Amino acid sequence: MRRKLFAVMLTLGLVTSLVACSGENKSSDEKVYVVGISQFAQHGSLENCKEGFIEGLRESGFVEGENLKIEEKNAAADQGTAKQISDTFVADGVDLICGIATPSAQAAYNSAMNTNIPVIYTAVTDPVSAKLAQKDGMPIGEVTGTSDELPIRQQLELIREILPEAKKIGIMYTTSEANSVSALAIYQELSKEYGFTIVESGITQTADISLAVDTLLDEVDCLTNLTDNTVVNSLPTILDKANKRNIPVFGSEIEQVKLGCLAAEGLDYIELGKQTGKMAAAILKGEKKASEYKYETITQPGLYINMTTAESLDIAITDELLERAIDVIY
Repeated sequence: MRRKLFAVMLTLGLVTSLVACSGENKSSDEKVYVVGISQFAQHGSLENCKEGFIEGLRESGFVEGENLKIEEKNAAADQGTAKQISDTFVADGVDLICGIATPSAQAAYNSAMNTNIPVIYTAVTDPVSAKLAQKDGMPIGEVTGTSDELPIRQQLELIREILPEAKKIGIMYTTSEANSVSALAIYQELSKEYGFTIVESGITQTADISLAVDTLLDEVDCLTNLTDNTVVNSLPTILDKANKRNIPVFGSEIEQVKLGCLAAEGLDYIELGKQTGKMAAAILKGEKKASEYKYETITQPGLYINMTTAESLDIAITDELLERAIDVIY
């Protein structure tokens, strides 16, 4: 009896061991995809892009700790660092690189163009000017993504509605950022329709901003921001100087409004990132090559208003605008 019991226990133990081994083998056989995220700067809109990108991957079946490993690196608004990051990702043989913002997207593509590593980007305002896409929207290689092209006409309409007497709008931009140069050109083209003159100030580095904003504030009735990474990185400094002069600053997305900009007809960067993540998932699954994807945009802007800022600047916001706003910050 004891021998039979011992034999049964051995058999059960063997079966249990085989089941356990089978489970281990199944888990180890599933590919873990490695995605490198190169983020150009540390500010709210780009953080939202990253958060949305990871969420888009998750919703498409790629989950960190299961079948996905994410390597995140931040270039701290330095183009040389952005190139080092993308070179490292290529050397490590990641399965896909995501470049968040134009400089990181350009660096990622330049590093990966002679490899089989696809590149996807987000928060690139003008992929054509950035030499990431052709005029018809198709990629120039194994690179695609989403554009955060600004709703500039709607922004000008908003500024005119809130500031009916304003004549001059100040815009700071980084001269080396293709997306900023492109957006500025559209502002210059459309501003006359709304009775505005654009006063521009080009900068090359963060150290230029303090003097540039002081000079602009002497000449304009308000400022409006682009999605310029260097400028947005210094937004607290800009807002502090503008508030002391009682000059409103308009943002380009919700995070800028949360920081103290008066209002924005802007984009939801979490949704933009999520859209990008779903595109990346399709590429990882082999459903589509990056080179087969036209870049995509989110076309419907959202209105964001900071009522605390409006009250401090003694600016009236109509009930109609408040009702239309997606988010009102108090």
